[in-house]
Amino acid sequence: MFHPTKTRTAWLVPVMLGLPGLAAAQASDDETTASPDLSPLVVTATRNKSLAGETPQKVTVITREQIEQQLAITDDPGQVLSNLIPSYSPSRQKLSNAGETFRGRSPLFLVDGVPQTNPLRDSARDSYTIDLSMVERIEVIHGASAEHGLGATGGIINYVTKRADAGELNQHVGVRLTSDDDFESEGFGHKLDYRISGQRGDWDYLAAASRQQRGVFYDGNDDVVGIAYPGELQDSTSYDLFGKLGYWLDDDQNLELSFNHFELEEGDDYVPVPGDRDAGIPTTARKGDPDGDPGYNEVTKARLSYSHADWFGNELDAQVYRQRFRARFATTPYFPFLDDNGETRFDQTRNESDKLGAKFTLNRSGLLDDRLAVTAGLDLLQDETRQMLVHTERTYVPESRFRNLAPFLQGEFQLLDPLTLHAGVRHEYAELDVDDFSTIDRSNVTQDNVTVQGGDPSFDETLFNAGIVYQATDWAQLYANYSEGFGMPDVGRVLRGIGEPGQDIDTLLQLQPIVTDNREIGARFDWDRYGLELSYYESDSDFGERLAFDSDRGIWVGNREKTEIRGLEVTGEMRVNDAHDLTVSYTHAEGESDTDGDGSVDTELTGLNIAPDTLKLAWSAAWNDRLSTHLQSRYYFDRSVDDPELEFDGYGLVDASLAYRLPVGRATFGIENLTDEQYITYYSQAGRISDDYYFAGRGRTFTLGYQLDF
Repeated sequence: MFHPTKTRTAWLVPVMLGLPGLAAAQASDDETTASPDLSPLVVTATRNKSLAGETPQKVTVITREQIEQQLAITDDPGQVLSNLIPSYSPSRQKLSNAGETFRGRSPLFLVDGVPQTNPLRDSARDSYTIDLSMVERIEVIHGASAEHGLGATGGIINYVTKRADAGELNQHVGVRLTSDDDFESEGFGHKLDYRISGQRGDWDYLAAASRQQRGVFYDGNDDVVGIAYPGELQDSTSYDLFGKLGYWLDDDQNLELSFNHFELEEGDDYVPVPGDRDAGIPTTARKGDPDGDPGYNEVTKARLSYSHADWFGNELDAQVYRQRFRARFATTPYFPFLDDNGETRFDQTRNESDKLGAKFTLNRSGLLDDRLAVTAGLDLLQDETRQMLVHTERTYVPESRFRNLAPFLQGEFQLLDPLTLHAGVRHEYAELDVDDFSTIDRSNVTQDNVTVQGGDPSFDETLFNAGIVYQATDWAQLYANYSEGFGMPDVGRVLRGIGEPGQDIDTLLQLQPIVTDNREIGARFDWDRYGLELSYYESDSDFGERLAFDSDRGIWVGNREKTEIRGLEVTGEMRVNDAHDLTVSYTHAEGESDTDGDGSVDTELTGLNIAPDTLKLAWSAAWNDRLSTHLQSRYYFDRSVDDPELEFDGYGLVDASLAYRLPVGRATFGIENLTDEQYITYYSQAGRISDDYYFAGRGRTFTLGYQLDF
């Protein structure tokens, strides 16, 4: 049986990030590769399956070629996103994306539409739940969106995983070696990945595995980068097991089961050496035996999906999923307890979150003389989360149960040939259930602090979106959009931070939802070899959340305040010829919050909440059918804020890579931080005042890779 939808491959060179050099080298690597389908790419992160370049909201699609190009330079997922997504904050280079924002707010991370973000107790590790070797492309929706429900106040980042290749048996083997520029033995790392896939009759299958060992990181001065409590990528081991099994019931119906298990465990060979922020001395690390058990991330996802391309004239997609998330953090001085010998020791925390959900989507096109398309659906989610102390089994954040039901309706109407209207509505019904609990007194080892009465508050929100796309000429397109995003505050952060007796869950104002309004206008231009996109946005929330650190209590708090953010994104591409491609992007953002509660914003947002102005340049070149190169640079501009201690001194970084097709397989060589710049990361300068968290960025790093497809 022939299934055209199984073998069709969608190819796109986005306006911002064309990579013809690398793409040409990869295409020539296999003479049997079929000609690519140049039809517009369907963006699955949009529930109505919009086409890239035709949406009223800015969308970026990161192709597999671009992912491979970045992985030749760095294996840090946060760095890959920061390099490729305009308005995404600089990477912290840690096992934590706290402080990594998207348009100044939190993005919703998805894997094949399955939410990875934990709405009740944000572990800030939701971008580290799958190895990028398992990902085919990344779909990015800029700005608040309610299309996938809870959490997308800043946008949506959807990892679309690989599918089975055509043919009965296809195999891939890859290896990467990483080292600092002095080739220190402690800095060596390696990665192995293997994949097998194929199609036999009505079945298609894919199985893949990867394992990575990272060494320690060295800065531009050849010192070991400091160790962070929230989580470390350096000196860690990770692996990923991934599989898909699909069955075609007929030409229109497909059933697919997928599974992914990702685990990353930190090493236990180094301890931090605090720096001196005032003196400009960064935190480092030395050989030692850290207290407690190593931190880790452990995420398991299972998904069963069903699709029908012609169900009574409709296109039906349904999926049920389950996700199990576990994260352990390092020992901190905030949880003392007495051991069996009566000595004071300190505890560490573990996050536990279990999600069970379902999504149902029905698309109908061709209505009203082929001018109207309608999408309807229903999303269901149950999330149970708690945070425990590992050694004493005390409850840090009580078990919280969140249930969410959300029907939605979306329409697309072609009013005139060049003018298309988009509009939709989504109703969110959510219920939070928390039992009675007592908070932990961080300074006393024998007694609890405050008793809090449990409750089950419920929330109703109706969210709207509306937009237009106007094709002014064959080379110019204008668009405008209004959309709303729905999010919950970090419930765990609120609950664990309660310090006043007599609090009641049902009446806690801090637990009210976050509704973000996103307004955007933009233009897309395509002049044969030149492309340009301009986008201006405003993101407001009357009752938003601003993350801040309470140094007296040693905890992060989410201040519920009115926030307003404004920003500009400019992305462009110049295809000099068939072999050379130049890309550029510039982003500017500014924001304020209402810290005194008078209804008027008055205080500038810091680097913990908003990214610096950024200029990125890149040049890709295919020198012949074997050799291609890529050079990229980014400059983060200085930023001054109301708090002089959180001002940011900008810095610039340059990376380079090359790919060479061998008689058998393909080799890559990448250099991160080509100039060996010594710098203090954006988060360490502009996000937090601390000698313990004053980290330098990674210095010059080499990565040598080899891949073979057979």
